[in-house]
Amino acid sequence: MTTSRSVLVVVAHPDDAELAMGMRIRDHVLAGDRVRVHCLSTGHPGTDGITTRRDECLAAAKILGISSYTFSPIPDTRFTDHRGTVNAALFDAFAAERPDVVYTHHPDDQHLDHAVTGEEATTVAMREAADLIHFRSPYSRNFEPNLYFVGTPELLAAKQEALACFTSQRQLDMTVFSGLTELAYRQHVHHRVIERFPDGSLAAEMFRTARQIVHASRP
Repeated sequence: MTTSRSVLVVVAHPDDAELAMGMRIRDHVLAGDRVRVHCLSTGHPGTDGITTRRDECLAAAKILGISSYTFSPIPDTRFTDHRGTVNAALFDAFAAERPDVVYTHHPDDQHLDHAVTGEEATTVAMREAADLIHFRSPYSRNFEPNLYFVGTPELLAAKQEALACFTSQRQLDMTVFSGLTELAYRQHVHHRVIERFPDGSLAAEMFRTARQIVHASRP
């Protein structure tokens, strides 16, 4: 019998989770898993626009089925100055409900907020969670995926609808990102493998498993 899992997604900014793994989040929810997203900032260096960005996240959460969307007040673009606060905030987030699976930024990233989030979340997850998976951000470097989540048209539509909630972020052009999701796996998976994909498998999200613990089956 399949049991539900607690899934925690740790991100630096609003829309990072939906952009990197909106389809995967929705699929976890449909499988009966409890998905929480913890965002270490509200997307602004100061207080302007905080309510707007939070409202956008909560609207996206309803579409994807995210059970809890929480925030820490780390100033946007200032994570390197607040590593101790980031670390403490993460231990609090993990303590709220110790997750079975953690997703976070790939630590090697051109955006310093992403890099700090990936590094600190990895440190905490290695002692607080069984499975740890890094997702690719737009600015990830040296990212070599070993896990490909190939979505369905329905999952891609849910991701697009969720990203449409972030009206303050004009750079989220889903025409572009939809094309990138198809390019993502075609760059890394041989075409003879892709030929065996089910019809409609035109979008993928890429991950790198840092740790996965598998227990033996028992009668």
